Amino acid sequence: MLRIGGHMSIAGGVTRAIDRALVHGCEALQIFTKNANQWRGTPLDPAEAVRFRARIRETGITPVVSHASYLINLATTEPTLREQSIAALVDELDRAGALGLLGVVIHPGTCTAGTEKDALRLVADAIRRAFTARPRRKTMVLLEHTAGQGRTVGHRFEHLAAIIGHLRGSARVGVCLDTCHLLAAGYDIVSEAGYRETFDAFDRLVGFGRLKVLHGNDSKKPCGSRVDRHEHIGRGCLGEEPFRRLLHDRRFAGLPLLIETEKSKDRAPAGPIVPDPFDVQNLDTLRRLRDTATVR
Repeated sequence: MLRIGGHMSIAGGVTRAIDRALVHGCEALQIFTKNANQWRGTPLDPAEAVRFRARIRETGITPVVSHASYLINLATTEPTLREQSIAALVDELDRAGALGLLGVVIHPGTCTAGTEKDALRLVADAIRRAFTARPRRKTMVLLEHTAGQGRTVGHRFEHLAAIIGHLRGSARVGVCLDTCHLLAAGYDIVSEAGYRETFDAFDRLVGFGRLKVLHGNDSKKPCGSRVDRHEHIGRGCLGEEPFRRLLHDRRFAGLPLLIETEKSKDRAPAGPIVPDPFDVQNLDTLRRLRDTATVR
C-alpha cells in the first residue's frame, strides 16, 4: 500500500512539521526547508537538524522530502537567473542533506528561449553542475512532472526521460508524479483504459524504478487544460476513482502519496498545533479509499 501523508508547514522550526504530520496521522511528509518564495533562507540550526533527524527516526515517518523554491528555473537561458537557480539548487540539496531527507522535489523549469530540446539539456546541465558541486551528497533530485502551463518543460514523460538520459541515468535522479498535473497535461487517468495506458507509458519511457514520490491532488481543470489548479480529493475533475486505483496498484506499493491541497484559511501556523480541517478531510478520504478497495 502507499504511505499517505502531506505537505506540512515548518513555521516555528522544521521539527514542528513532524509534530503537524503526527497530529494528522501522516505516514510520509513533505516540507519546505525555507521560504519557497525567497532565494535565500535562514541557515539551518545544526542542533535543530539533529533534533529533526532524531524525531524522524522515533516516529517512523518515511520518506521525508523537501520541495524546492518556486523561484528556481533550471531551463532558463538568462545568465543571472541561471546562476542563481543552480546556486539555489545546491543550497536546497545542502539543507535536505543536513535534515537527512530522501531528496528535493523540483519543477524542471520554464523555457525562456530556444527549443524544448535545448531547455531539457539546460535542465540536465544545471543538475549535473549541482551534483558536481556536492559530489559526496546522496540526496536525490526528484523531477516533478508538470501540468504544462506556458513554456514549462517536464509535462511529458519523454521530457523526464530526456533529462535523465542527458544525466547518463544518474542514480541521484528520481521522479515525482502529481495526479493533478498528469490530468492537466493530458494524461487521462480517470478512465480505466486511460489509467492503464498512462502508467504503461510511464514504465516504458521512464520506469517505475525512478518513481520516488506521488503528489495526491484533485484538479479544478479538465484533462488537457495544462492549468495547474489543485482541488480537494474527490471534489474535482479526477474524482475518487483514480485515487482508489493508485492506492491499490501494487506497482506503487511503499511509495508516499502526499497531499498538497488547500489549507484552512483560519489556521495559525505558528500557534498551537491542531488538525487542519481540510487536511483531515483529504487524508481521511485517501485512507477510506485505501481501506475499502480491492487490491489490484
